[in-house]
Order: sequence, then C-alpha cells, then structure tokens
Amino acid sequence: MTTDFVERVRTRLAGDSRPADPVAVAEAVRAEAGGALSHDAVLDAVRQARDEFVGAGPLAPLLEDPAVTDVLVTAPDQVWSDGPTGLIRTPVRFADEEAVRRLAQRLALAAGRRLDDAQPYVDGWLPGSGTGGRIRLHAVLPPIAANGTCLSLRVLRPATHDLDSLRALGAFDASGVRILRSVLSRRLAFLVTGGTGAGKTTLLGALLGAVSPSERIVCVEDAGELRPGHPQFVSLVARPANVEGAGAVELPELVRQALRMRPDRLVVGEVRGAEVCSLLNALNTGHEGGACTLHANSPAEVPARLEALAALGGLGREALHSQLAAAVRVVLHMRRAAGGRRKLAEVAVLRSVEGEVQIVPVWRAGRWTLDRALFHEEKP
Repeated sequence: MTTDFVERVRTRLAGDSRPADPVAVAEAVRAEAGGALSHDAVLDAVRQARDEFVGAGPLAPLLEDPAVTDVLVTAPDQVWSDGPTGLIRTPVRFADEEAVRRLAQRLALAAGRRLDDAQPYVDGWLPGSGTGGRIRLHAVLPPIAANGTCLSLRVLRPATHDLDSLRALGAFDASGVRILRSVLSRRLAFLVTGGTGAGKTTLLGALLGAVSPSERIVCVEDAGELRPGHPQFVSLVARPANVEGAGAVELPELVRQALRMRPDRLVVGEVRGAEVCSLLNALNTGHEGGACTLHANSPAEVPARLEALAALGGLGREALHSQLAAAVRVVLHMRRAAGGRRKLAEVAVLRSVEGEVQIVPVWRAGRWTLDRALFHEEKP
C-alpha cells in the first residue's frame, strides 16, 4: 500500500462523519481501490489500513495477549514484548519510521495528549478495550529519541491471583505463606517493594484478598490495578489533568478522602510522591494493617527512597524516620529472576535505633535469618 494510497484513504475517512472504525476503513479502501486491485490485494490493503488508522494497529494482538505486560517499539523493525519469560523480540514490523510516528501521535490523541515537534514526548493513559486493563502510554519523538520514535505501552491488568495460586506458581514456599498470613492476622502495616515488573501489585492484591471479609479496605491508586476478591474493597483512582491542564485529582487528595470513608485498612497502590506523607500520617492515627508498594531494588534502600519522596511533601528526614518507625512494621521484597519468575525474595522488619529507621532482614529465600517472634512462628 503506497504512501499516496494511504493519504487518499486518510482524506476519505476525514471527510466521513462516522468514526474510523474497521468497517469505515474497509469501505474507504474499496472506494479508493476501485477495480484496480484483486480481491486478495484489497483484503491486504484493508488490513494495512486498519493497522494505520484504528486502535493500536499492528501492536493490538500483542496488547490483547493476557501474558504480555509491556510492548516496546525502538525501531520500525524492533518491536519487543515483556511477559512471563522476559523480553522477547516479536515478528511485528512497521513499514518505516513515519508509520511508528503516526501511531504514536494517534495514541497520544486518544489519551488526550499532544505529541509533535513542539511537544516531543508524552505520558498518558489509554482505554484498555480488549486487553482486560488500562494501558499506560509513553512516547518520544526524534530528535529527542536519537534513533527514531520510541513507543512504550504497559498493560495494567487487574491483579487477581490469591496466595494459594502464587504459591503454586513458585512465588514463595509454605514458610512464606505462613509469614504473609501472620502479617495480615496481626494487622501489621507493610510495604511491598521491588523493581519494575517484580510482582509487587500482584502480591499486594493477593494479600488484600486474604483479609478478613469483616474488614473494610479503602484503596487509593494511580491506575485501577488492584481488584482483590474481597467483599468490602473500595477503590479510588486518581484522575490526570485534561488537555488544558485542568481537572487533576492526585493521590495526596485521595488519601485524605479515603480517611473519611471509615477504612479498617488504608492501602495506596504505589507511593511515588508526596502522598507518602499523607499515608504515614494516616497509619499513625490508628489505621492498622495498611499497605502500599514502593519501587526499591532492596529492602535496605527503603529509608532513602522514602526520604526522597517525603521531601516532595515538605517532610524532613528526622520527621520521616519518626513517622516511618511508628507506622510501618514489615517490608516484603519481590524480585524477578532471570527466567521471568517473580518470587518473594526477602522479608525485613523496621527498627528505630537512636531516631533512625534501620531495615533488618529476618527471612530470605525460604530461610529465617533472625528471630521470628514478630510473626509468632514456632521454632522448628
């Protein structure tokens, strides 16, 4: 399908009052092709035009695969997907750099964002039609992206595993299950940490599903990933600003609203900014058993990460350590192995020593490293 033909189809669709759905694209292709193309050529042209004008184009099958979490385009002939086995190069190809750029701009428009030479990067959310979740869009145009348009799509599917299914998948062993259930039954506030794609949200969702049905959980998220099987789970989702930059409802405000909804447990899907101040304050006012996830490469990094985030909310280092020591008891660290398997790698507790929080590992890779009294485990 030539560039001239693409432009003629585009012009015809632009003059049509209907949305550019697959049926409209097919009719536009047939009208422009006339009798010049064979039946097979018309079908091929319709497929290419659909990829050009509708949805995520050639990336749609990847996004619809329930095992895929990320789709990354680094060049017209370099499309990668991430899933249970890690990053793999897919057979998907774009015609040229301009085709990648057009797709990025179309997706940006669908997300209510601008992407052009004056605004060469975009971060936004797409509806997750057909994928079972929302899609986070990030794109960068040349010359910022030196080798061509870069497109990153992350599919945020609801976290639906329970503790038993995670154990069956090898995320932890029997001792890990006992620790996790002890954290819940003792209403210990906890952080789930790990790197990108380590399974933090999956573990948090499984833990929330195991909370007693008599407890009311109010959860605040940037994107509605958590959907545990719990009868009293209330979800509040942040709202980004519109194209004019107005109308945003951010996580700190949602945490404040959640406190007015009589939560037995307050949960923040992920802390990545000033909302950590509101969360720690809430956990220090009688809301036991709260939880959140946090990007960190190891439990030892948690104090430094929280110091940096708290500074965004005007909370100093000394005050942060004082709040943290009183609010959070346990860190559950997830790690993704080379083969893609996500595992509970370490459990640590927080202790305050001369006003400074220290992270003390107590369980690692199925073995206790220190006293287990906090979890009421029996000695072997």
